[in-house]
Amino acid sequence: MKTHQKLALAVLAGVSIGIAGAKLIRAQQPKAPPAYVIAEVEVTDPATMQKYGDKVSETLAPFNHHYVVLGHKIQALEGEPPKGGIVIIAFDSAEKAREWYDSPAYEAIKPIRQSAAKSRIFIVDGVAPQ
Repeated sequence: MKTHQKLALAVLAGVSIGIAGAKLIRAQQPKAPPAYVIAEVEVTDPATMQKYGDKVSETLAPFNHHYVVLGHKIQALEGEPPKGGIVIIAFDSAEKAREWYDSPAYEAIKPIRQSAAKSRIFIVDGVAPQ
């Protein structure tokens, strides 16, 4: 085998080992737990709230989210149920949820919701994938 073939084979083997090692290290790193934005919303002005509803999806689009709950049928098991609805939105991490909440796009429509509803909104960490 010629020297340049041996060198090419050695480089190829080194690159392959490096890629495999990087994948193994990445697989061993703990993944950030998902996070959820949980909102309790009592609508006081339905027409204005509709304007907010028409705009909120476009603010969420860049943040890899999905709705978990968007409901008004609530069965209280203990204590008083919320007077309005519950919304739960899943994000990849608490940081992503906070990035959405503080984003310029959401900041622009937040006053619409605040004028049309009484809200309690939280970010809650989920359970990290195993």
